[in-house]
Amino acid sequence: MKLPNKIKIISGVLLTSLCCLTASCDFLEIVPVEQPKLDDATQDYNSTLGFLHSCYAGILNPVNYTEVEQSADEFAIPLEYNREGYKALKVAHDLMTASTDEGRWGTYYRYIGQVHLFLQELEKAPVSKKEKEQWAAEANFLLAYYHFELLRFYGPIPINDKLAPLDISPDQYSGRMHYDYVTNWIVKLLDEKVLPQGKLENTRLEHEISRVTRPIALALKARVLLYAASPLWNGEFPYPDWKNEKRGKIMETPGYGSALVSTTYDRQKWVAAEAACKEALQAALDAGHYLFGTRAGDDQLQLQAKLEMPYVPGLTGTADQKKAFQNKILTLRYMMTAKGNQGNKEFVWQLNKDNNFIYASMPNAILTYNDGKEYSGWSAVSPYLYSIEHFYTQEGEVPEVAADLGTYTSKSKWLERSGVDQSRPDIINLCVGREPRFYAWMVFDQGDYTCKFDNGNPVRIEMKNKDKQGYNPTKYNRNHLVTGFAMQKFIDPELFQDHVSYAGIPQKCRPLIRMAELYLNLAECQAMLSSDKKSDQFALDALANLNAVHERAGLDPIKVSDLDNLPLIEWIKNERFVELWGEGHRYFDIRRWVEGPKYLAAGKREGLNAEKITNPSFADFNQRIKVNQPYRWNNRQYLIPIYYDEVNCNPQLVQAPGY
Repeated sequence: MKLPNKIKIISGVLLTSLCCLTASCDFLEIVPVEQPKLDDATQDYNSTLGFLHSCYAGILNPVNYTEVEQSADEFAIPLEYNREGYKALKVAHDLMTASTDEGRWGTYYRYIGQVHLFLQELEKAPVSKKEKEQWAAEANFLLAYYHFELLRFYGPIPINDKLAPLDISPDQYSGRMHYDYVTNWIVKLLDEKVLPQGKLENTRLEHEISRVTRPIALALKARVLLYAASPLWNGEFPYPDWKNEKRGKIMETPGYGSALVSTTYDRQKWVAAEAACKEALQAALDAGHYLFGTRAGDDQLQLQAKLEMPYVPGLTGTADQKKAFQNKILTLRYMMTAKGNQGNKEFVWQLNKDNNFIYASMPNAILTYNDGKEYSGWSAVSPYLYSIEHFYTQEGEVPEVAADLGTYTSKSKWLERSGVDQSRPDIINLCVGREPRFYAWMVFDQGDYTCKFDNGNPVRIEMKNKDKQGYNPTKYNRNHLVTGFAMQKFIDPELFQDHVSYAGIPQKCRPLIRMAELYLNLAECQAMLSSDKKSDQFALDALANLNAVHERAGLDPIKVSDLDNLPLIEWIKNERFVELWGEGHRYFDIRRWVEGPKYLAAGKREGLNAEKITNPSFADFNQRIKVNQPYRWNNRQYLIPIYYDEVNCNPQLVQAPGY
């Protein structure tokens, strides 16, 4: 039985019992020792393993268009979706308040409670000593994971390191602890109870792919330390006077007093993060993971499927060069959808949850059945112009930088007709001469969507046609592509639909940690440790790790001389934006770099003129406009507020600043 199925069977029962027998504050939702029916949870090998599996059920899919992580500058969702209360819109519009129950606080602390309960009951389970050690290591990993998820959303948090009795009094509740203290606690937990040799497997069988391995645990540790080293938590928190004080009562973290954040820069944080990132990358490589598309045979999936080469407007070069470029596009599509047993070793940790993201990202009217009915997605995911403009050119440059250097079309002409294909006359200059990832994942007017979805053929996109993918509120109600662009990053290249009857979309795994992130995490640490940011050993190492991802995408390596046009750290940030687009990282990257106003302030999010006129002309459609939504940035948004009930029931718990 696969892990996700066992989670569904067991977690509901245990969490229902948990919620009925816990203290009032969510962060104390931990089952007491005298829990009815617990004997059944560990009566034999299978039930105990199922109990462990249930502890994984709190892990959320970061590829989800409605959630907080998708509120950054990657894609827009229609304003009309606001009536659903989607958190992505609430955060983007600065509507998240202490009266908003974001949900993660209670969810993660409930699963922390479930993990503690599992560890308590594991002692009496009829399984071997080795299994107890390994399963305890998995459970302790989950304690670390859930605490870190809370930490990166809410900032300093209470640590729940043991079961709490039902009769605990409010004055014994834990309050927030200094960010660095929580970081150190998580790292120590991993080092002592998870990472010692022999406690975790280095690889998993296919039916166990969601369970933690040693490389996954090392990658989590590296990410924890990377965040702690980043500017937000390394001297630049915008509320430096935030203290652990409430109603005249001062709460202290051992060694830190009432402070909750660091107010001075500490280079040693980057040293620790770099060492952890290096160890995590090496462990993943040793376990057989690698950047998919860098080894011979990684293109076998598209060859076996006999996929046609994808359309690329104005593609230049020799016949072999063109074929290699198109083949890279297909490989990049498979990278995000193929399984490990298909040869894809990119994903270090993955989750078998989809949350309707594929349907949400599909455009309207992408297929017509023989009976005249249409197959439509929800057109809910529409990349901003910032996304379209920051994938690289075919030569591996940021388009705006390349335009300034004269190696790409002038920015003033980006939205003009390119004239490269008379059969598709409305393709604009901005969509010509771009890198393979752009054509693998982004979708534009008169370009192609998917490989064979439409009865074996790609879908020709018509963004200005109200009966196709264009704006038409009468026909499609709220569903429309806000910016005039769509995406296909997570679409299976073999997805097929005939014209006779509806076929469902197979669920695919989504990445929680993958190899590209490990390379880019390490590159960032090394760039931050470099003294000259260009030519010392740290800089050269950073460039090498950056280029591992950059070249995998089919681009020439970035040279030291290229750092004259764009600083090393900015190359790394842009590579993260492109490579990890839509995977839940951008929300946190902007915040940990303390760059909220730069990217998320009012007026920053732009698109084409795609949601005002039905059947617009080329000139009307291809205008740069501010997306018509009440976006704004407030520095309080560096953290998510805790629901007011939680703050009210805990005398020691202070609210995030600004809420």
